[in-house]
Amino acid sequence: MSKRMKEAQKKLEEGKLYALPEAVALIQDTAKVKFDPSLEVHINLGIDPKKSDQMVRSVVSLPHGSGKTLRIAAFVSDADVAKAKEAGADIAGSGELIDEIKSSNKCDFDIAVATPDMMKKLAVIARVLGQKGLMPNPKTGTIAPDVTKLIQDLKKGKIAFKSDAGGTIHAACGKVSFDKNNLVANIEALLEAVMKAKPQSLKGNLIKSVYLSSSMGPSVRVTA
Repeated sequence: MSKRMKEAQKKLEEGKLYALPEAVALIQDTAKVKFDPSLEVHINLGIDPKKSDQMVRSVVSLPHGSGKTLRIAAFVSDADVAKAKEAGADIAGSGELIDEIKSSNKCDFDIAVATPDMMKKLAVIARVLGQKGLMPNPKTGTIAPDVTKLIQDLKKGKIAFKSDAGGTIHAACGKVSFDKNNLVANIEALLEAVMKAKPQSLKGNLIKSVYLSSSMGPSVRVTA
């Protein structure tokens, strides 16, 4: 353990569950790195990850944004290319864009959105997009007729989340440099969205525990 981490750990009480505002303040106080790290939320769920009907997956609009600059690709008809770029898409196109990705197997973007009429055309690059987790999906809010709203929502802080193979959700809810109250509001929005996504087949509690952390910083358990 590094000297910096040892110093950070001294500020935490072993085994203590912290109220959310106090936990956020501790993360901000112990994030002693030379860059502005994300505040990460790790939610351990009471699901059986081996059961497909217990996957927890949805989207949430963080009220104060994620702090990340997303490079967005919009798969739209030629008539909507200008509209998509005006809304903030970094890349927008139809057939030519699909052909380019098909031939190069490269995706120079962080997230992809599409209008419903484009989904059949995306079949030829579904494998490329799927391997990188970039395939537009209605469950992640990346397919809709209104491409302007799709892109603007993402730019404002709309994020997707889903449970992993271990039954845990990992999500970044802003930068450590954000105002503490704004981070608290973002985390509360995420937790509310997770609860709304509770599988119908799950009879017990959905959320088992919640931890906050920053890059190369200690984790703090919060009262769920």
